[in-house]
Amino acid sequence: MQKFLETMEKFIPAIQGEFDQYQKANFPERTPQFFCLELNGEAGELANLEKKLWKGRDINTDLLDDEAADVFIALMNYANSRGINLGKAVASKLEWIDGKMKELKKAGKEY
Repeated sequence: MQKFLETMEKFIPAIQGEFDQYQKANFPERTPQFFCLELNGEAGELANLEKKLWKGRDINTDLLDDEAADVFIALMNYANSRGINLGKAVASKLEWIDGKMKELKKAGKEY
């Protein structure tokens, strides 16, 4: 787990930083609120495709790739606009989840 967390903390900020440079060079500056709304909109579009699959509808599953990419882009933009270090934040959350899982396991429960 520790090596995985170290990898997260190393590579996600690098990706996030490169993405921030790309965004700033090619698109107008936006507020964190804009990016938060965009993130929710894109996640909603992805969820709608999953709902269609769940209902048994025939959809082009390449659309899932496209919408997942949109969610990732929107998350990067939101985190950068708020100064959130996603590598550190994700590693911290995973450590918390790992601790919680161990605590629950001792109590005979699942996470």
